[in-house]
Amino acid sequence: MTTPVSRRVKSIKHIIIVCSGKGGVGKSSVATQLALSLHASSPNVHIGLLDVDLTGPSLPRMLGLDGHGIHQSSDGWVPVYADAHGQGVPRLACMSIGFLLKNRGDSVVWRGPKKNAMIRQFLSDVRWGELDYLIIDTPPGTSDEHLSLLEHLAPVHSRLSAVIVTTPQAVALLDAMKCLSFTRAVGLPVLGLIENMSGYVCPCCGEVSNVFSMGGGEEMAKREGLPFLGRMPLDPELVTLLDAAEPPGETGGGQEQGSDKAFEVIEKYRKTTSAKLFAPIVDKVVDTIGPMQVAQEIMIGDTASAQGSGFLTQDTC
Repeated sequence: MTTPVSRRVKSIKHIIIVCSGKGGVGKSSVATQLALSLHASSPNVHIGLLDVDLTGPSLPRMLGLDGHGIHQSSDGWVPVYADAHGQGVPRLACMSIGFLLKNRGDSVVWRGPKKNAMIRQFLSDVRWGELDYLIIDTPPGTSDEHLSLLEHLAPVHSRLSAVIVTTPQAVALLDAMKCLSFTRAVGLPVLGLIENMSGYVCPCCGEVSNVFSMGGGEEMAKREGLPFLGRMPLDPELVTLLDAAEPPGETGGGQEQGSDKAFEVIEKYRKTTSAKLFAPIVDKVVDTIGPMQVAQEIMIGDTASAQGSGFLTQDTC
């Protein structure tokens, strides 16, 4: 079935939904690192980063893009490019409701139908172009935003996959299990699990120490038969980098300065301890996502053939 969303995203190869059962586990920072690390992995990779955490958008600030506005073209909304001031063609596109708010402190007080309409617009009206990866940062839990995403992206379901983010603590793991249960209920393939905030990177020597608990996420992945993508420690250098981007309106210079700041974030990230630790995680994602998508396409094709031949009855479907 062809829809405005399917027509728009037909040139996107892989769509990765970053989710967690609980807030405060660093999901948005993981989505940002995934985008930045993929950007650094090859000069030919094009990435989109979509923020559907409508009531708490944080990606513009993390990427140093706060204060940017969205421009309308004849082909739809033009996303904001974090690497617009780099060399060559921009390759990291970002879209968030944060770009549409008049003031950064404005709250978004919407019920489900309006959230659904906004997500549909992000998918159908944004001029994403040809992307290798579209990374979608979702709000905590399993609510309207997640269901809207899966509904609108149903025509390209074989390209969808998820990354689950948790911390090692028991309470976070319990909510991560609910997130995993959701992916299984809706047939969303899981690329793997990331254990975030596991250990602490010393700002002086770079050594990772086990200050808090460690290993809970890995144990859960092993128990549930999930690929364990890796663990990420608390890194003061990364926190400072993602928090330090002052909105251009506060320092003068407007959007021009904001674009410079975004490119600075990309360059500085590559030198952090977190970038080195995240590189193997990206390698696992890249190695897993291709075969997983092929398997999904085969399974969907087999199901469609069986239904067409009458092999599956309504009860077994």
